[in-house]
Amino acid sequence: MSEPVLEAVDVTKHFAVTSGVGSTATVRAVEDVTLRLHPGRVTAVVGESGSGKTTLARLLARFYEPTEGAIRLEGRLVGRPRGGEELAYRKAVQLIFQDPFGSLNPLHRVRHNIDRAIRLHHRGLSRAERLARARELLERVSLTPADDYLRKFPHELSGGQRQRVVIARALAVEPRVLLGDEPISMLDVSIRLEMLNLLDRLRREDGLALLYITHDIASARYLCDDIVVMYAGRVVESGPKEAVISNPRHPYTKLLIESSPDPHRDVALDRDDVFGSAEELGEPPSLIDPPSGCRFHPRCPFAMERCRTTRPPRAEVGPGHGADCWLHEAGRGDELASASMTRLVSRTLTEEIP
Repeated sequence: MSEPVLEAVDVTKHFAVTSGVGSTATVRAVEDVTLRLHPGRVTAVVGESGSGKTTLARLLARFYEPTEGAIRLEGRLVGRPRGGEELAYRKAVQLIFQDPFGSLNPLHRVRHNIDRAIRLHHRGLSRAERLARARELLERVSLTPADDYLRKFPHELSGGQRQRVVIARALAVEPRVLLGDEPISMLDVSIRLEMLNLLDRLRREDGLALLYITHDIASARYLCDDIVVMYAGRVVESGPKEAVISNPRHPYTKLLIESSPDPHRDVALDRDDVFGSAEELGEPPSLIDPPSGCRFHPRCPFAMERCRTTRPPRAEVGPGHGADCWLHEAGRGDELASASMTRLVSRTLTEEIP
């Protein structure tokens, strides 16, 4: 595999928050996360809402400065971007937001929204050359005839068309990395597959490194090469997609996979079947006061006493495949692999933690 074009190494992000009565607290949004994005490959980050996925993307986009850890672009340590360095970083790394309407200036036509990015990053082009470039970009994202779309305002487009314009604008700067923060979640189901195919085609044609953030592990399997699973601000498992999905080695990953729709499964399980109700297993933990040890242990069917007190080490369970779980240290990895979801949930609801 080639060297990563963008990487986060042991990155941590804490936010200080103040309540209405003046007390302060720290939100531990992301802690000790390492992630590497390689040219021509798609890495998916999956997890529940509040797991830290979007915060991680914004750290990589340099919207936030990390509290600890390092971010490297093409092997070079990135400090706080300023002036020309900031412009160069924005050119290399582009973020695609979840809401395409909120990403575009509603007071200007599509042509202005794309032309502004071209003018900022390709200052030597004439007006005619910029117009030709805008037409070419819209054609690349299958918005034809391009002139019709250049004249439209964002509110005149469908959600899928707006997201294609956002992608065209990101491509205008000729980036090395695209960060997609749930780029299809606000689109109609009927066009989500088209958008995934578009992203796949762009990464193959341009050799882009693509980060795909999603809560839908099924779409991650369709698009990505590698999967990173986050829970409560930490990575709990990562590796090649087929290894992670066909042989999950962390209980949380197994629960995510079992709760996703599967036409080959005899009985469909909804979220309460898999995770239990909020009253039974509790909601995801507060990141102001996260659980000690393994953060998943309050909801884990296999939790042991050490899970309560000590953070589990990284266990290498296959080539490039790792999981942060005490089961592997205790020699119980096969127990997780062979267990059914019915047994997992039943055990959690009826047995004491060993």
